[in-house]
Amino acid sequence: MINRSLSTLFPKLASFRRAFVQRPAAVLALPAPKPQRSTLPDLSLLDIPIRDLSSDGAAARAAFARGQFLARQDRWEDLSGEIMSADADRQKTPAGMPIADLMAYGARADVVQAAEHALFEERPANDTPLVDGIAALEQIRSEFSDDPYITAIVAMTHVDIGWTWRGSGQNSVLPQLNRDRCVAHFDRAFEILNPFCGIELNSPLIASTRCALLAGSRDPLPRLADDYEDLIDLDPENHRPMRALGNHMLPQWFGTYGALDLEARRTAARTQDIWGAGGYTWVCFDAMAQDERVCEVIDTEFFIEGLRDIVKARPDQETVNLLAAFCAVTLRSQEGLDINSDLARFQIADCASWLIRDHLTELHPLIWAHASEGFDNNARIMSPSRFAARGRSHGLMAIAEQFRDDIDRGLRVTFTPDGPQVGPA
Repeated sequence: MINRSLSTLFPKLASFRRAFVQRPAAVLALPAPKPQRSTLPDLSLLDIPIRDLSSDGAAARAAFARGQFLARQDRWEDLSGEIMSADADRQKTPAGMPIADLMAYGARADVVQAAEHALFEERPANDTPLVDGIAALEQIRSEFSDDPYITAIVAMTHVDIGWTWRGSGQNSVLPQLNRDRCVAHFDRAFEILNPFCGIELNSPLIASTRCALLAGSRDPLPRLADDYEDLIDLDPENHRPMRALGNHMLPQWFGTYGALDLEARRTAARTQDIWGAGGYTWVCFDAMAQDERVCEVIDTEFFIEGLRDIVKARPDQETVNLLAAFCAVTLRSQEGLDINSDLARFQIADCASWLIRDHLTELHPLIWAHASEGFDNNARIMSPSRFAARGRSHGLMAIAEQFRDDIDRGLRVTFTPDGPQVGPA
């Protein structure tokens, strides 16, 4: 009676309690598998606008190009000033990507891409593209040694090149040279960024750079949760740090499944006024894509509540496509990998139905393509056009399956700004 009265008087208290009190596990049987159809749906009866380049993508490219242009012109003071302004004002693309991060990425892109190309071509470690680019940036940093934004660009260049040396293979089979070079770049990044604090500077960019360095730390666990908490508190409207936190809380990185759930609940409580229960969902999002066992340990009801709250907070089509593709493609691809997780996986994957029927108005192929890769940032894209075509195929098929009965009756499904309409072909 007391809890019910408090929840009535203070509605937010109910969500706060849910963030910390684990619901009892439901005793349910696995749902019967859906009957397999012998034929594919007729995609010619599905009509949906396709955005190969969304307004968010256009804004992201513009910010990246601006940073790259200023760096190529050696206009480092202008670059620092513009990044500082974007960082301070929390400027973002329509789907919430920080402009400061995109400009900083553009500023270092030439050096990083040259290093990546050299390493993929298996050139020696002292090859010119590997050495000269970062040496030039280090020289620029020495001229702006008190500038945190130029320093962050150079630090992230070291991180990016370190990851290139590390690659995606198992650490146990990496050549010693690769391990040593990766560690050296991370150590250098930490050394030059160490004098700057994101909290003191009120800078999400500096705080996010410090979080990126955790992957190369010899003992990151004592700082992991606090560093990410600082970053999320500096810019709670940006969901990407929450997703990164969840990924780093996996056992394959630095955490445990229990710690992942705890940090997801803590994040949901701190960001409740912006995301509702969505903070819990964002922290678990990439972790679920990377580890099929996560579905076994999370609070499924809380996660689904978070999906609904995210759409309320961010109803743009980039976000809707992201959530729908995650449910319809990423989670479906993991079915059967872990029987203990499949019940939760089925329940969450079924959210694709209301996401598509109630909120989707256009298809963003690149998002669906990344969903098929489990949102793996290390996945190499050899052909962007084929990658986008694959996302378009996955997206259309997933959407058509939601209207399979209508399409099989010969009806046309047309997506409008007000949602899908079903009528005669």
